[in-house]
Formats: sequence, C-alpha cells, structure tokens
Amino acid sequence: MPSEKLSRIVSARVGDPGAVAAAAARRVKAASILGEHGKAMIIAADHPARGANGVGGDPSAMADRSELLDRLCIALERPGVTGVLATADILEDLLLLGVLDGKTVFGSMNRAGLAGSVFEIDDRFTGYDAATIAAMGFDGGKMLTRIALDDPATPSALENTARAVDELNDRQLISMVEPFISMWEDGRIRNDLSTDAVIKSITIASALGRRTAYTWLKLPVVAEMERVLASSTLPALLLGGEVKDAEAAFASWGRALKQPTAQGLVVGRSLLYPAGGDVAGAVDKAVSLL
Repeated sequence: MPSEKLSRIVSARVGDPGAVAAAAARRVKAASILGEHGKAMIIAADHPARGANGVGGDPSAMADRSELLDRLCIALERPGVTGVLATADILEDLLLLGVLDGKTVFGSMNRAGLAGSVFEIDDRFTGYDAATIAAMGFDGGKMLTRIALDDPATPSALENTARAVDELNDRQLISMVEPFISMWEDGRIRNDLSTDAVIKSITIASALGRRTAYTWLKLPVVAEMERVLASSTLPALLLGGEVKDAEAAFASWGRALKQPTAQGLVVGRSLLYPAGGDVAGAVDKAVSLL
C-alpha cells in the first residue's frame, strides 16, 4: 500500500480518533445487499483476528496489514463487488481510506476461537456487537458457529449465536451465521464437509434465535449443493474459503449459485491472495459467475 495511505491512517488514529466515527457517519450506504446483477459479492477479511494469517504455503501472508489493505482496496474497486466483511480494526482503516461508499458492510462478531487453540469451539464474542454495528451504520454481523458434539462448549456457542441473532434482528440488521459440524481429531478441530453434515449444521443454525426474518446463512460449497440448499429457506451466501484448484472452485461456485436460496458469494483469501497475484482478475472472474 502506498505510504501516503498508511500515513493517513496512522495520523488519524494518533491525532484524530474521532475521524473513524465521522467517516462512518458520512459513508454513502448501499441501496441493497444485492448488486445490479441480483447477487451479493462480499470480500471477507476477518481471518487475522483468529490468528489465521496463512495463505497457501505462507503462514504470515495476511499479517502484513499494509499489503492486506492494498489488496482489499483493489478488490472493492472492481465492478460488481457489493460489500466487505471484517473486524473493527480493518473496517475502520477502510473507512479512513474512504473506500466503503456504496458497499454493504458486515462486522465480524466472535473471534475468540483462535485457530489451532484448545478452546477453539468456545468462540466468544470479542469483536462487534449489534449495538455498535447499528451505530456505525453497517448492514449486519457475522458469527462463526461451530457445532462439536464432543465439546461441552458447544451449547454456550449456540446460545451466544442465538443472542446475537436476536440483537441484530431487533435492529433489523442481517445476521450472517456460518455453521459447521466440527470435531476434534489429533488435538485439532476439523470441519466435517460431507453433504449430510453440512445439512445438519444448516438445520441447527436456521432455528437459532427467537426470530429469523433477518437471518442469512454463510455456507461452504460441497457435494450435492442442490440437496444442501434445499434444507432451509433462509438466504444463503456461499463461502469461498482457501482453494487449491481455482478452476474447480469457480465451477462449483457457479453451479451452486443457480439454486434459488443462493444469493451470492463471500470470498476472502482465494480472491485477495490468488495464485499469480492478480487480485483484480480473480475478483472479476468471481463476479462473472453472478
């Protein structure tokens, strides 16, 4: 990222912390979560808050904040990109850079389940809360919801997600729930990406909260997506994740987007750090699927 941009952010944070709230107040909001193509294309960048900085073979790829912001700015400038999902530190940097006009903005809410930790399922809400998301004029909040039947922290994780759904719903803000059936294997958490496991996670997550009018799902693309997406009437955004075979991933996203509940993509590392380094090209290709 050019040093001028970095200097501008640091100068505001040191000398004028109120500039963040001022930038949020004057931000031009998006007219709809969906773009002109009728689908959402949201760039995700909340991975570093869980200590998940790796991309491919580089364990610290996302740890260079200047480079990450530069890549985010490139992605957000591309036609068809509708929004961004991130934690407060990153969203505030983007506000100070003035690149969020006309975009939907989603705040990441629970990040305490640090990647690789023994307490990963106990994913407490250390990021945004519903009141701040509303005060900042954002569009909703996202919560990772891992359901591990062999971990006693799961009931609390489900309860915390339900509470966040309620608090967002009360403010007519979107709850973006990202569920997984997870399990401990050799001291680490593994998400079960089988079709039946994803369906089970959807049926559990869809019922969280006292109302679901503003609940959306953030789901992985797995085998038999027609059956997966038939398990709920809630709008679904498809999770990109880190991919090894870009061509196969794009093809699977395109097929899944044809299902009626699929409302777009939420993609992070595979577009921000694509093989070959062409962020704009990777984003444009993903947008073309919509």
